[in-house]
Amino acid sequence: MLANRGSLRRHVVAEAGADEVWSLVGDPARVDHWFPGIESVRVSGDERQLTLRSGAVVTDTIVTLDPLQRRLQHTMRSPLWRSHLGTIDVVALGPRRCLVVYGTDADPPAMAVVLAGAAGQALGALARQAEELG
Repeated sequence: MLANRGSLRRHVVAEAGADEVWSLVGDPARVDHWFPGIESVRVSGDERQLTLRSGAVVTDTIVTLDPLQRRLQHTMRSPLWRSHLGTIDVVALGPRRCLVVYGTDADPPAMAVVLAGAAGQALGALARQAEELG
């Protein structure tokens, strides 16, 4: 039921080209480099196994991986939530500047708050890494 979902969005402006940022976001195996709390990643087809620092393993499915739009969408399955959809968009603002938006939709709604908090930290780390690449 859509009314029971929480929906939150975080964003950051990176002083780096959209292609540099996309090189990090668009590689599903590299999420552990910029998303806090992820210890390791194993990718098989469109599925990722994310091992968290706590030792918990979360299965993640890549729904959309579109390099033209620079969009990655993923769902996670966990006993903590009934549904989840994460969307990351990288939008060029200029040759050395881009906007990165991370949207989270989750049920129960409280999980959207948790995931959006982590996404905010992740976007900061992502921007710093992309700026170092440039």
